Amino acid sequence: MNGKPAARGCFITFEGIDGSGKSTQARLLAEHLKANGRDVVLTREPGGSSGAEEIRKLVLEGDPERWSAETEILLFTAARRDHLERTIRPALASGKVVICDRFADSTRMYQGLSRGDLRPVVDQLHSLMIGQEPDLTLLIDMDPDTGLSRAKARQGTEERFEDFGPDLQRRMRAGFLALAKEFPDRFRVVDGGRDIETVAKDVADIVTRSLL
Repeated sequence: MNGKPAARGCFITFEGIDGSGKSTQARLLAEHLKANGRDVVLTREPGGSSGAEEIRKLVLEGDPERWSAETEILLFTAARRDHLERTIRPALASGKVVICDRFADSTRMYQGLSRGDLRPVVDQLHSLMIGQEPDLTLLIDMDPDTGLSRAKARQGTEERFEDFGPDLQRRMRAGFLALAKEFPDRFRVVDGGRDIETVAKDVADIVTRSLL
């Protein structure tokens, strides 16, 4: 990296089960790129824009059975559309690196897989309303029991999906690994079970080799 802004923006997403450390790694990558002179936008889903943050509260808090999977798909798609319009596309158009903690792959897994086979519905809505894929997706892979233990230890209010229990986390891990095989051009799988600094170095090396 030479410290000069890219002629075009780069869209990087982090995916993984709850407690995998992806949010920490997204933040560390943003700090690394900024230190090397890149203009970076660090964002998250659901959220990343004022409207999407309001929807975030609806989908991540409360009883696990608060919404049906079909309703969740619509809520997440609405949040993502607002995020795309107000944050992601303007940043990419100005040549910035956008780093997003979760994107459409999480919806493909959590809503498409968690309570029935709704993946075709997710993909149809994505094609119709979003139409944007990342340039690079970093899957922080983690043992499901370890990840769930980490996630629950945070004792936050946004634990609706963690409350579905370990079986969901195991299905999600298998599903994310299957997605990595489905989209090999943009997915890179990183072992998240190691210390934070080692994982961060691997992530930075992958991004440098792949995009920047």
